[in-house]
Amino acid sequence: MTTTVALPRLLSALGSGQTVELERHTDVHGPLPEPRELGARALIQLVEGSGLLGRGGAAFPTATKMRAVAAARGQAIVVANGCESEPLSSKDALLLRELPHLVLDGAALAARAVGAQEVIVAFEAPNKLARRSLERALSDRRAAHTDAVRFVLFAAQERFLSGQETALVSQINGGPPKPTFIPPRPTDRGVNRRPTLIQNVETLANIALIARYGAAWFRELGTEAETGSRLVTVAGAVDSPGVYEIECGTRLRALFDAAGGITAPLAGILIGGYFGSWLPAAAIGGLELSNEDLARHGGALGCGAVVALPASSCPVAETVRVAIYLATETAHQCGPCVHGTAAIARTLHGIADGKASRTAFIDLERWDCRAARAWSVPPPERARPLRLDRAAHIHSRVRRPRPPRTL
Repeated sequence: MTTTVALPRLLSALGSGQTVELERHTDVHGPLPEPRELGARALIQLVEGSGLLGRGGAAFPTATKMRAVAAARGQAIVVANGCESEPLSSKDALLLRELPHLVLDGAALAARAVGAQEVIVAFEAPNKLARRSLERALSDRRAAHTDAVRFVLFAAQERFLSGQETALVSQINGGPPKPTFIPPRPTDRGVNRRPTLIQNVETLANIALIARYGAAWFRELGTEAETGSRLVTVAGAVDSPGVYEIECGTRLRALFDAAGGITAPLAGILIGGYFGSWLPAAAIGGLELSNEDLARHGGALGCGAVVALPASSCPVAETVRVAIYLATETAHQCGPCVHGTAAIARTLHGIADGKASRTAFIDLERWDCRAARAWSVPPPERARPLRLDRAAHIHSRVRRPRPPRTL
């Protein structure tokens, strides 16, 4: 993919790691269109025309969700979801910390689109920098009379499930950070039993740009199916790990080059974080960072986390770490979660430690769990297995992970 359209877009106002203040933000992007210039219906049509998909991981069409909330009965409410949850992703934290006004602009526009008068900005409680940045940004916006909606900050628990829509609604309503049964969906009955629009903060930041520059401008980047740019978090064996803005459909090799290049031979690549997919290093050359292309390799971009695993690391041992984490973070709401993930983690640990039973791989195959062959334990229908080289692992000298004491 080649393009002459300049990047960055979302990150264009960034300086030297400091929070972008309201004056600088307005200088770079200009003011938001007034309601008389861009009303609720026109705004939803504009977002629909842009092709914007949600950036929280599910890639759901943004305008479809907006339209559902706008059509629901009752006074709507908007939740800006900055609960990243994924341990390997830091893009949302960066937006809240350094570009709060872009997120708040998008949230205010989303409220306009669905007729909401209140916006809840949710972030993980340990993220003190995000809290301070948001508090200062909201103070400056109140002084400048920027917004026609009321903003409320909500500090969510730091759990893997905290960012899941119904789990976040549960927390805001005073419950635990656990998913709830649907229907009803949050779009029909969410926070305080009101129609609730929950959007990832990167999605909202994109809405703020689309409202200013238009749908055609947004579509100048990306593919037909996945338009615009997006943020990805790069980690592992690269020279300059961090958050990068890329065009949707960018080749994985180009992303690694932007991150200063690969610094060591690779054992494989993790795409999509702990709930993502483990792909072979040989895929780097032709792989594009779009869900359409990744699906052909058994993956999905998800939260946008990309990790280059060096060959000096053991893929099996790293899989164990992920499996143990997911087992301890389960919602404990169904049999497979309560018992299955713990059993998977223990079995994988036995494999990594060279003490597995003769039936370990048969058990994992029987459980139809790609944790045996990949990085995480999502539903098997999304899996495309990368088989473990059992013999190589048995004879290799790797650092053994600590036993899973909590299981």
